[in-house]
Amino acid sequence: LGGPDPLDYVSMYRNVGNPALNVPEHWHYVSFGLSDLYGDNRVHEFTGTDGPSGFGFELTFRLKRETGESAPPTWPAELMQGLARYVFQSENTFCSGDHVSWHSPLDNSESRIQHMLLTEDPQMQPVQTPFGVVTFLQIVGVCTEELHAAQQWNGQGILELLRTVPVAGGPWLITDMRRGETIFEIDPHLQERVDKGIETDGSNLSGVSAKCAWDDLSRPPEDDEDSRSICIGTQPRRLSGKDTEQIRETLRRGLEINSKPVLPPINAQRQNGLNHDRAPSRKDSLESESSAAIIPHELIRTRQLESVHLKFNQESGALIPLCLRGRLLHGRHFTYKSITGDTAITFVSTGVEGAFATEEHPYAAHGPWLQILLTEEFVERMLEDLEDLNSPEEFKLPKEYSWPEKKLKVSILPDAVFDNPLH
Repeated sequence: LGGPDPLDYVSMYRNVGNPALNVPEHWHYVSFGLSDLYGDNRVHEFTGTDGPSGFGFELTFRLKRETGESAPPTWPAELMQGLARYVFQSENTFCSGDHVSWHSPLDNSESRIQHMLLTEDPQMQPVQTPFGVVTFLQIVGVCTEELHAAQQWNGQGILELLRTVPVAGGPWLITDMRRGETIFEIDPHLQERVDKGIETDGSNLSGVSAKCAWDDLSRPPEDDEDSRSICIGTQPRRLSGKDTEQIRETLRRGLEINSKPVLPPINAQRQNGLNHDRAPSRKDSLESESSAAIIPHELIRTRQLESVHLKFNQESGALIPLCLRGRLLHGRHFTYKSITGDTAITFVSTGVEGAFATEEHPYAAHGPWLQILLTEEFVERMLEDLEDLNSPEEFKLPKEYSWPEKKLKVSILPDAVFDNPLH
């Protein structure tokens, strides 16, 4: 199927499956255009044969073929175009284990399959082309409950569970849009495996793009020196290029490869050989479980704050327990990066090195980037106080939580507050 940029086209194939492996007949979609097809700098910068070709990957998708279906549905190609458009516009790439929160049936039906995980295509191995290396990332449709499990634990773990349930994907992870049950409804024992994985491993989700903001309550609003870029209703200061790179690196982090998680330095220089699970790319995925350790260096001057007010929409706020239980209690960090401005909020535990927030000064800001250091004792208390975030059906906005002795306030606000900065 040909189409406008960003993808040159999407090929559709009828795959007979593999009865011996209990793999049903299905439609197999493969994109062309995220990798470098020309090598003439027309679309992608040619960086040599040893590096990634273009963005370094193409997308694939496997859709269960319905009985009597003689032609493949075209909606998966449109879905792939949408993901490719995001990659071209943001220059953020995907890697295996990433998830995409879609919040709508992938085929615009009434299906429960409303989100996506990404993994290596089971049949298509990475290839070396004259213009670099190309890997093939398969889109796997999942239910909301499965997405949440991937966020709380990790994408690879949920993908392995999906492989064990034939109707939910099977060994080749074939998406069935008519699937009406989650893997946890099909096999309740799988929830126990997820819970044990969360307890043992924590979460590999190191950050999300979100609707969020923060106020420095330490200074009066009229203070011109106050970087209230993060305040709703004021004109934000822009992050510097170095800040942006460090936040991007922070978001890219999942489990760290050394004993202590390390926040990357402002200049975000990568150390050769320490960037695992993906090929180098122009910009990295915001939500991934890749890991790297980068030696901290002298940070430029930051501000210590006495009191802060954090603001999230309901979807972002619902991830705070994940941030606290799945990340900070495991000695890691978690970042919210605003999708409506330059704001970033990074929660760090006492085991994270390279942070500019410290136990003595737990709230610190570098321009519009706020870091908040929370002790394990305070995290446990916050989890108790924020327990109702786990029951969104009973949640009424706006909602405020306050810890006066810590000089910390958290508000959960309607989306409209973030959509309209003058609100």
